[in-house]
Amino acid sequence: MSKRWYQENRRDPWRRQAKSKGYRSRSAFKLKQIHERFEIIRVGDAILDVGCHPGGWTQVSVEESGADGLVVGVDLKSTSPVEGASILQGDIGLIDTLERIEEILDGRQLNLVLSDISPKLTGRYDTDQSISLELSTMTLDVAMGMLVPGGTFVTKIFQGVGIEGLIEAARDRFSNVQRFAPLASRNSSSETYLVCRNRLPVPRQRARGLTANEQVQAHLTKVGVNVESETEEDTTEVVKGFRRFSKKDD
Repeated sequence: MSKRWYQENRRDPWRRQAKSKGYRSRSAFKLKQIHERFEIIRVGDAILDVGCHPGGWTQVSVEESGADGLVVGVDLKSTSPVEGASILQGDIGLIDTLERIEEILDGRQLNLVLSDISPKLTGRYDTDQSISLELSTMTLDVAMGMLVPGGTFVTKIFQGVGIEGLIEAARDRFSNVQRFAPLASRNSSSETYLVCRNRLPVPRQRARGLTANEQVQAHLTKVGVNVESETEEDTTEVVKGFRRFSKKDD
């Protein structure tokens, strides 16, 4: 741990507030600020928190949706239980994980899908942004299979190649799509959040029959970004239109 990292975190007011209020991470205040701006959580909502570890967003979701809410958190990492929520360890890109979520929902459709998911950072911005884009696109496709019409999707994004393709795909599926940068985000971070409200009953005409992933890949081709081609050594699998990361990709 570097001395600079320690000093910056020690001075971080959001981290101190999170600790004093019992939240597991400073990022809880990002969701609280998104909610204050857009009122995305209602009492009694069914909510899926993708990439929930360590649980800050799940805590806020339980708090805001109340006793009648249903909150499910999922992450590749083991996450300590959050009172009032169901926590799963699994890959959101696997059918098995989606089936476990559906069992918990027990016939209910989701009102809100949240994704504060981040890739393992390599330190190479273009690579990290590309992986983040892929994760956001994957989660959008998951959301479209589970959100009730009128539902909301929120995901973290990093500005870079392909983001406009993701925003276009979101606008084909939601009537209101906006970018928002919470005050609780670090000053040095290039992250922002895409807040997509009012899921359309049917995607707009140009998106019908297409996944968000297919639209983003088409956009990347259009702007001249080479799409990876499969080789014999490639262990990538495609499930319901989004990419599943293997250990080789990690």
